[in-house]
Formats: sequence, C-alpha cells, structure tokens
Amino acid sequence: MSVEIIGLLGIIGMLLLMICRIPIFISMLIPTFIGIFYIRGWDALASVIEQVVWNQSHNYILTTIPMFILMGQLIYLSGISEELFNMFRNLFHGLKGNLAISTIGASALFAASTGSSVATTGTIGVLASKEMVSHGYNKALSSGSIVAGGTLGILIPPSTMFIVYGTLTEQSIGKLFIAGIIPGILLTLLFILTIYIAILIKPQLAPISDENEKVSLKQRFMYVKSSLWVIILFVIVIGGMYVGLFTPTEAAGVGALGALIIALIRKRMTWNLLFKSLAETLKTTGFIFAILIAAFCMNYFMSITNIPILLSDYFNNTNLSPILILILLILMYIVLGAIMDSNAIIVITIPIVLPLIVSLGYDLIWFGVLVTLVVEMALITPPVGLNCFVLNGVVPSFKLETIFKGAFLFVIPIVALIALLIIFPEIALYLPNNMD
Repeated sequence: MSVEIIGLLGIIGMLLLMICRIPIFISMLIPTFIGIFYIRGWDALASVIEQVVWNQSHNYILTTIPMFILMGQLIYLSGISEELFNMFRNLFHGLKGNLAISTIGASALFAASTGSSVATTGTIGVLASKEMVSHGYNKALSSGSIVAGGTLGILIPPSTMFIVYGTLTEQSIGKLFIAGIIPGILLTLLFILTIYIAILIKPQLAPISDENEKVSLKQRFMYVKSSLWVIILFVIVIGGMYVGLFTPTEAAGVGALGALIIALIRKRMTWNLLFKSLAETLKTTGFIFAILIAAFCMNYFMSITNIPILLSDYFNNTNLSPILILILLILMYIVLGAIMDSNAIIVITIPIVLPLIVSLGYDLIWFGVLVTLVVEMALITPPVGLNCFVLNGVVPSFKLETIFKGAFLFVIPIVALIALLIIFPEIALYLPNNMD
C-alpha cells in the first residue's frame, strides 16, 4: 500500500472518529500514530512522540495563550460588560435600532479585551437580550446581532485563533494581531450598517428606538469615562506590540497584569473569583495545547505521506488561476465550517493546504486573516454554530431556529469583507508591513 493511500485513510479515519464525537485531539492522534507506525515503525513513532511533544510543549511563544486567556477571564470577572453596553447605548441614543447597534459595539470592545467568542456571546448576550426584548425588538434581529458580535472575538486581537494559526505556520503572532485590527473594525462597521439597513427596510424589527428621556452630553461622557479601562488596556497591549515596545508574549503578560489591576480597582476581585479564573484558564489552555500538539504530530504524518505536496502539485499543474484556487479553498472552509469546530478546522487543514498557499505566492499573514474570517462564519451557521448554541444556553427564550435565522443576515457582511480582502489585500497587510 502506497504512503499516499495511507495518508488518505488517515484523514478519513480522523473524520470518522470526529463524527463519532471522539475529542478532537484523540481523533487526530489515533490515525496519526497508526499511520506513522505502519510506515516507519515503532522507533520512528517513539521519536516523534518524544521530540514533537517535548519540543512543542516548551515552545516559548505558547505562553502567550494562557496569559491572554487569563486576561480575558479577569476582564470578564471585573463586570465591565454592562458598562460597555451602556456606553454605546447612550452614544447611539436616538438612533433607530440603537440597542442592536450597541450590542455590536460592546461586543467589539469586549472581544478586544477577552479574545473569546464564547465569552463575548454569553456575557453580552444575557444583558443585550433583556434590553432588546423589553423594547420590542424582533428576536431574530436581537439574537443575530448578539451572535454576530460574538464572532469578533476571534478576529479582533488578542485572538487565540491567530496564536494557533501563527504557531502552525511559524508566522509572527504580533503581525497577525496587528493584521486583524483594520478588518475587525471594518467588520464591526459592516455589522452596524447591516442592522441599520435591515431596520430601514423593515421598521418593525425595532419598533422602539429609545427611551423618552434625553441623554445629555455630560451623561454620555460619564459612560465613556467608566469604560476607559478596557480601551486603555487594549491600546497598551496592541499598541505596545505595534511600536515594538514588547513581544506578543510580553504583551500577554502585561495584559493579564493590567486586567488584574482593573479587577482590583473595581473591587470585583476575591480569592474565590481569582481561583475560578485560574481554573478556567488552565482548562481552556489544556484543550488548546492538546490539539496543537496533536496537530504537530499530524504535520509529520502528512509530510511522510506526501499529501500536502501532491495537493500542491495537482493544483499547480491545472489550468486554474490562483484566485480560482483560493475561492475553491474558501468554499471548502465554508463546508467544513458547517460540520466542524473552528479550532479543528484550523489545526487539521492548515498543515495540508500550507504548501499550496506558499506555492501560489499568497502572503501567509493575509491568508491567516482571510481564513479566520471564513471560520468566523462557522460560529453562526448550522449545524455547529457554536455561538448560537451558547446564546440558546444563556437565553433559553431565544429558540435555536430563531437564532440561526437572525445569524444568516450577518453572513452577508462577512462575505463582503472576505471579497474586499481578496481584492484589496492591503486592508490586512498595511499595519503589519509598517510595524517597527
């Protein structure tokens, strides 16, 4: 049996295990270990386990992951989400659909401080859903704006998705973070524009735009002032990386320390909450590390079966243009996003498609932003749609079919931004190309 056939059988076996709901990293490791043993024998397998697991576990850049996760946990515990929502609510006071728009704005800033789509959806969702329902907003629009805002957590830095991608492709984590800023802002604005246009077309989606009382300029300033903590922290962490003040790993440490200081200043920190945040950080970090180590083992398996090289050679020998091949890859990611977890998509596909992307001459920083956007759709599309299930869990009154219906509206701006990134790559590359 040829090594290529063994590689294909390994991929099929992995997918079958995932369909059987076996944990992602186990689904990756079982066919990988069997394949390496079959091709190279026990000594090679033992060497891979020793070298890959040991070396990658001691990769210094991976310390970025737990620090940013801890930063997000501490910000979450500081209870700043309500103030962020109220800040945007008052800034957009008097605008039709201001509560849905405020949900997007608050989600963007919360995502910038936590880097977690799940945390953003769950936290902002509880608060925003009550306000929008009480003011007569359509439930589909309400739930759609919440889950769409949550997706910003994997695009706006700091993002664990960028860390995973950068580790697998050996690209600069700092440049990936910076590359996500302009697309993240653009997607936020496109989400807001989508809400505004939807309400213009169907005013009944948001029958009540605001309370009757006026909001003075002083009141608006007070709400902005109360939310400055998270804005300052974001500027320090991301701005520090951009000007070369510190590395991504150092920025993660500064972010975690800053989040702790914020929680202490706001008198929200107790020993119980601190231990809880540390426990959640360990749990999430352990999961990410497990799939990363499995991905590195799988990288070796794929390399000895020649699957990535064969894929690259096949497309390079066709008459298809690079842009058409890119569109086919995007369609593949969209299909995978409908059936797989976003982290699984990245760790499974990147080792396979990376040689093809390099051979086509595409910038890997740009491709990281592009593929993150595509995977972002997986968070709000069925049947997986993780953000939709999170919202349904924290707000049971929003039925899944209603949430998915509202989420589909926000697929349009994501697709629009993907098209803009393909036509104008500088949207993602301008800032990282001008880093110190």
